[in-house]
Amino acid sequence: MPTERTLQASAPARHARRLGFALVGYAFLVTMLGTTLPTPLYSIYQRQLGFSPLVVTVIFAVYAVAVVATLLLAGRLSDEIGRRPVLVAAMLFSAASAVCFLLTHGLTLVLVGRAFSGISAGLFTGSGTAALLDLTEESGRARATAIGVGVNLGGLAAGTMLAGLLAEWAPDPLRLPYVIDLGLAAAGVVALLAVPETVPDRSRLRLRFERLGIAPEVRSVFLPAVLAGGAGFAVIGVLTAVSSIFLATALGLTSHALAGFVVFLAMGSVAAGQLAVRRIRETPALIVGAAALVASAVLLGVALGATLLAPLLAGALLVGIGTGLSVGAGLAAINNRAPVARRGETASTFFAVIYAALALPAIGVGIAGRLLGLRDAGVAFSIAVALVAAGVLVLLLVRPTGAEPVS
Repeated sequence: MPTERTLQASAPARHARRLGFALVGYAFLVTMLGTTLPTPLYSIYQRQLGFSPLVVTVIFAVYAVAVVATLLLAGRLSDEIGRRPVLVAAMLFSAASAVCFLLTHGLTLVLVGRAFSGISAGLFTGSGTAALLDLTEESGRARATAIGVGVNLGGLAAGTMLAGLLAEWAPDPLRLPYVIDLGLAAAGVVALLAVPETVPDRSRLRLRFERLGIAPEVRSVFLPAVLAGGAGFAVIGVLTAVSSIFLATALGLTSHALAGFVVFLAMGSVAAGQLAVRRIRETPALIVGAAALVASAVLLGVALGATLLAPLLAGALLVGIGTGLSVGAGLAAINNRAPVARRGETASTFFAVIYAALALPAIGVGIAGRLLGLRDAGVAFSIAVALVAAGVLVLLLVRPTGAEPVS
C-alpha cells in the first residue's frame, strides 16, 4: 500500500506528465499544420511568381524527400539524445520554414522552406508519437496512439483549411498564414521547454542512415499493404500538389477556401480511416481500403476528364478513407508479425516507400502535364492508380493476410 507521502509526491508527477502530454500534442498539431499551409496557395504562387504546374509538383516533392531523408537519418535520434531536444529542433525548423515563406520573392526560398518543413515533420512524427506514449500510463497507450494519429493528420488537414480561408477572406494571402504559423511555432517552442524529459539514459548526438529491409515474416503481408498505402498516398500527393491549380484553370473555381477544403477532406478522411482500423480486423480493413481506393481513382478520373467538382470531392473523401484503412491495417499487420528486433527497420522501410509514393507520382503528373496537359495527365494517372489498387484488391481476396501466421 502506498503511503500518504508517496501519494502526495506522485500527484505532482502525474500532473506534470498530463501537462506535458497536452503540450506535446499542441506542438505536434502546430508542426503538421505548418507543413500544409502552402497547399491552397499554389495557384497564387503560380500566378504571382510564374510557377508552372511542374515547378509546383517539384516544390511538393522536396517536402516529401526531406521527410524520408530525416526519417532515415534521425529516426532513432530521440531514443539516444532525448525527446525534448529533438522536438524543440523540429519546432525550430518549422519556424524557419515560416520565415522562408515570409521572405520569399522567388523559387529558392520556397524550396528551402519546404525542405525545412519536411525536416520538421520527419523529426516530429516519430519522436512526438514516442513522447506521447512515454507520458501516458501503460493502460492508456492505445488512446495515446489514437491522439497521436489525430493531431498528426488533424494538423495536416487544419493547415490547408486555415490557409485557404485566410487567402479567401483576409489580406496578404502569401504572408499572413505564415505570420500566424510563426506565432504558433514560437508558442510551441516555449511549450516544449516545459515538457519533462522521458528518456533517462541519453548519449551523444549520432546521425547515421538507418538500414532498410523487410523481415521475412512480413514479406507476404508487406507487399499488399505498401501497394495499397502507396496508391492512396500517391493520389493524396497529386491532390495536394495540383488540386488548387486544377480548380482554378480547368473548373474556373478560384476559391482558395475550396482548394483548402479538397485537401482537408482527404486528410480528415485519412484520420477517420485510421481510427476505424481499431474496430475492424486487418484483412477486411485492407480489402475495404483497396476497394475505396479503386473507387476514388475512378471518381478522380471522371472529375478530371469531365471537369466536374462533385466527383473530385467524393474522390477526395474516398481516397482518405481508403488510405487510412490501408495504412492503419497494413502497419498493424506488419507490427503483429515482425520480430521485435526488426520492427523499427521494417516500419521505416514501409514509410520510406509510402513517402516516395507521395512525391514521385506528383512529379510524374507535373512532367506529363507539360506534354499532355494537366487534365489528360491526371486522367492517365487515375487509371494507373485504379489498376494498382484493383490488383491489390484481387491479391487480398485470393490470399488474405489473415492466413499468415503471427510470429
